Amino acid sequence: MKFDNAEDIIQLTPLWEGERFPNGRPKVPDDVLRRMRRITLEEAWGPLWNSGYKFQFEGDFKIIHPEQVMVGRAVTSVLLPLRPDLHHTLLNYGHEQENRKGFFNQWIIDCLEEDDVAVVDMFDKVYKGTFVGGNLSTAISARTKRGGAVIWGGIRDNQQVVKIEGINVYYRGSDPTAIEDVTMVGMNVPCRIGRAVCLPGDVVLGTPSGVIFIPPHLAETTVKLAEKSQVRDVFGFIRLNEGIYTTAQIDGMWTPALWQDFRDWFDASDETAEYRHLNWEHEIEEARLKESKGTNTNDVRL
Repeated sequence: MKFDNAEDIIQLTPLWEGERFPNGRPKVPDDVLRRMRRITLEEAWGPLWNSGYKFQFEGDFKIIHPEQVMVGRAVTSVLLPLRPDLHHTLLNYGHEQENRKGFFNQWIIDCLEEDDVAVVDMFDKVYKGTFVGGNLSTAISARTKRGGAVIWGGIRDNQQVVKIEGINVYYRGSDPTAIEDVTMVGMNVPCRIGRAVCLPGDVVLGTPSGVIFIPPHLAETTVKLAEKSQVRDVFGFIRLNEGIYTTAQIDGMWTPALWQDFRDWFDASDETAEYRHLNWEHEIEEARLKESKGTNTNDVRL
C-alpha cells in the first residue's frame, strides 16, 4: 500500500471533472468555498439529502471556536489501535520509502494546503489520542490560513489552541496525554466521522451545529441551491413581518404572482447584491405551468 496515492484518489472520485491537486485530490474552486461560507448547514444539508447523500452530517463535537464557520477541502486520514507488526511496517515504510518525517499525525499536517481541513478518523480515542496540540495547530493555521481540523478523537493544549487565529477545530474530547498507540492505515482515503462519510477533496462546512461533508462534484450545485433557499427565506421574513403573506403562502408552492413580487424585490434590493448571479427562470416557469394545470399552490415545500 501507499499513502496519499494519486491513482487511488482519482479512482475514488470519478464524478469530479474539475481541477485536481498533484496528488489527485479534487480542488473545488475558491469561489465556491467563498460562497459556501455564507450559507447555513441546514441549507447545504437539504440538497445533499434530496440527492441520496444521507450520511454526510455529524454534530456530536466540541468546538474550539463555536462562533466561527469553517470551510475547506478535506484531507483525510484513518488510524487504528496499535498492532505492533502493522505499526512498524507502515511507520518504516513512510519514513524509508516516502521520505516522511516524524509521526503519522505530522505527515497529515505537512501535506496541508491553503483552505484545507484535516479530517481524522481516530476511532473516538481521547486518552493518548490527542491528534493535535498547540504546535501542530499553529502549523495547521499557517498552512491552511482559514482551515482547521475535524478529529474523531482528542486534542491537547486547549488553552493554547483557542488563541490561534485562522483555525477552527472540531474534536471529541481533551486530554493532557500525547498521541500514542495508534497507527495510520490510510491517508486521503474514505473515512468515517461518527455517522458521516468523508472522501478526500470533500468540501467541509463546519458550523455551530456540527460538520457536513459535501462531495466535490455536488459542491457548486449545493451552494447554488443553498443560496436560493437563503435568499427566498430573507424575502419571506420581510413579507411575513410586513403582513403581506401568510406562512402557508410563504412555505407553500409559490404562485406566479408571488414569484413576480419576489423577482421585483430581488432585482432592486441591496440585500440581494451578493446573489445576483442566481437565475430564477426555471422556478418561475414551473409555477406558471402548475397554475395552468390547476395544481394546488398551497402544498408545503420540502
